[in-house]
Amino acid sequence: MSSVSQKDKLVIFDTTLRDGEQSPGVTLNTEEKIEIAKQLSRLGVDIIEAGFPVASPGDFNAVQRIAREVGPLMEGRDGEGQVGRPMVICGLARCVEKDIQTAYDAIKDAPRHRIHVFLATSDIHLEHKLKITRDQCKQQIAKMVGFAKSLCQDIEFSPEDAGRSDRDFLCEALAVAIKAGATTLNIPDTVGYNSPAQYGSLIKHLCDNTEGADSVTFSTHCHNDLGLATANTLAGITNGARQVEVTINGIGERAGNTALEEVVMNVHTHPGAYPVHHTINTRLFFATSRMVEDLSGMAVQSNKAIVGRNAFLHESGIHQDGVLKNKQTYEIIRPEDVGVTSGNLALGKHSGRHAFKTKLEALGYAGGALSDAQFQTAFAKFKQLADVKKTGVTDGDLHALVSDSRNSLSATISTELPTEEIAMPEPSVQRFTLKHMQVFTGIGVTPTATVTLHDVVKGEDLTDAALARNGPIEAIFSVIQRITGLSIDLLNFNVSATSEGQETLGKVAVRIARSTTDAETNSPGLAPNGPVPKFAGLATNVDIITASANAYVAALNRLVSHDERNTRASHKDRNVDI
Repeated sequence: MSSVSQKDKLVIFDTTLRDGEQSPGVTLNTEEKIEIAKQLSRLGVDIIEAGFPVASPGDFNAVQRIAREVGPLMEGRDGEGQVGRPMVICGLARCVEKDIQTAYDAIKDAPRHRIHVFLATSDIHLEHKLKITRDQCKQQIAKMVGFAKSLCQDIEFSPEDAGRSDRDFLCEALAVAIKAGATTLNIPDTVGYNSPAQYGSLIKHLCDNTEGADSVTFSTHCHNDLGLATANTLAGITNGARQVEVTINGIGERAGNTALEEVVMNVHTHPGAYPVHHTINTRLFFATSRMVEDLSGMAVQSNKAIVGRNAFLHESGIHQDGVLKNKQTYEIIRPEDVGVTSGNLALGKHSGRHAFKTKLEALGYAGGALSDAQFQTAFAKFKQLADVKKTGVTDGDLHALVSDSRNSLSATISTELPTEEIAMPEPSVQRFTLKHMQVFTGIGVTPTATVTLHDVVKGEDLTDAALARNGPIEAIFSVIQRITGLSIDLLNFNVSATSEGQETLGKVAVRIARSTTDAETNSPGLAPNGPVPKFAGLATNVDIITASANAYVAALNRLVSHDERNTRASHKDRNVDI
């Protein structure tokens, strides 16, 4: 087995904030993007693609703030076996001069920065989308990569739809990019078409036949349309790629992208099978996964590899017997290596701040993972829960409390400022707060709900009531709409328990959007995957009806804040395929 020193470093390029945000229904505000970026820095990610700056002033501002606020950070990166340098902040640009200049202006304040330019090279894209010839394509690559190089030394070029491009022409196009100054060549399987054998063969062919290939880093970018994103990425590594483009939980457009945690744990688990080593802090995987799940509203499937709820559960009697005798009989990964604590020791009502903080650190929330305000909110929620839960507060409860605290304190987005001004974060103030709620329901009676919301803008309490046909939750959501004067579509409603037993904490996640109306019928219609922005809300409580109301108010606060302050492009306008 080769030692780490004899292996190449695997560069982890995370595109959760760009490609991942293209997932249908995902809308992250600026503060949420910064929070995720900080966590990715603590995780040990080498490069993050912070966004598509030219899409709008709001998108520009989000990337610029990440470059300024996250770019210099070294927490969790400076030590033995760690990266040792700040994270590279990358901005995406089409092969258009305005795009490239705007991307550079957004990222230039980061100590380490990169411009990522792309242009399609498959004949179907050249003919039907771009309407240019192969020669014109190479001319455009030479001109725009050269322009990017005049601004920034670290340049990545992606030939969109490389997986379906003619291999000989692809070698020619990549050679042009290298000559113009590209330092990384990313090979996207844009529509998830390739098999591992095909994609691995493609990477090897390009490494062997592209002029100047030995002077650049080859990168993978695989989509999961056929369920092969991770397998294709690993095939790329085996055949010469030394950078992987990935997202947390594999989120992304259509069936998603390659999951960061899956690639890293494959390399981690099979150190002798791959010619690379990584510098990721794998113990932060579970906490990072939870953060992205909660802020994006994209639920992680229970049987998801590495970070799914069932990833380390054993129900089969034979398996349970084996694990009890020796965990290695059925566990190829130690749960604690990815941030899942095996002891699951509970805290109680007598536990203080120090014990609470120590426990959170063990769960992956160390250092700056929580702001002081978020920590204090989480601690207050913990004490409330500990008073009513006789069996003690479990790890699952604590993860949920952290999620709830983050959610309640990130319900607004910052004011977007012009390019040359320094954008400072605005204190998070929720427009509406739930002050009182009374629900009447039962069998054979009409559910009713009376709710009082405090409106910060108006400075007063607002009370109303509503009836419903389908239960107390509908009544609560209806009266909240009446009070706020908003017409809302409920796109998703999910209730889960954070642990076992009747005293367990209930976690409610909702996703909402402004109501859409069919122009012909004038009837309301849902748009779960359309261009209308979607907003997630999350709350926890031992009473799931109270949790439902708070989750709905949290999502509504995001919607109101977005309407009042947002200058980001629509989901459709910032959506680009690589």
